[in-house]
Amino acid sequence: MTEWSAVDEYIESRLVPPDPVLDHALAANAAAGLPAYDVAPNQGKLLYLFARMIGARRVLEIGTLGGYSTIWLARALPEGGKVVTLEANAVHARVAQSNIDHAGLTHAVDLRIGPALESLPALTAQAPFDLIFIDADKPNNPSYLEWALKLSRPGTVIIGDNVVRAGEVVNAASADPNVQGVRRFFDMIAHEPRLTATALQTVGVKGWDGFAIAVVDA
Repeated sequence: MTEWSAVDEYIESRLVPPDPVLDHALAANAAAGLPAYDVAPNQGKLLYLFARMIGARRVLEIGTLGGYSTIWLARALPEGGKVVTLEANAVHARVAQSNIDHAGLTHAVDLRIGPALESLPALTAQAPFDLIFIDADKPNNPSYLEWALKLSRPGTVIIGDNVVRAGEVVNAASADPNVQGVRRFFDMIAHEPRLTATALQTVGVKGWDGFAIAVVDA
């Protein structure tokens, strides 16, 4: 773990310069008692690069937490672009909105409070989204994927975070609903003819985990 963290710190020192706005967001999240589930800085920049690579204008984020990844995604958008981000916890949402406002991105982010499965049906008028980032409660990942497909178009990129679960994803007998939610998520991707996908393990300051990435073909 120490070596993983050291490598992350090396990468960040070379490729992810210090950012007072993002540092402020992390500090505000910690001060408010939010769980430290934010993506690592190098992972946040990876999301930013994904959005830039595909020229995303409309991004959907399922799971805002304190808005750290939201800020990364919003910064990647061109003028007039929009991130719609969904957060079930009202306390988390208030912290996130403050962080988004502090980042000067209020105009680029539409933060909606409430369970994502209640908010998603209202987004059909804003679809299709160019990039969809799923980073919320894992037991509902299969339902989130169903909605991601409904709100996508050919070429939409769908990213699922925390899909390795410290290796427990391979444990079919796991009693952890998070693990079982991720396993069903993988099964759905594997059997969905509209998706071409892969997944990568990651190690670093956030431990051993990984993400899945898929492109909607048709």
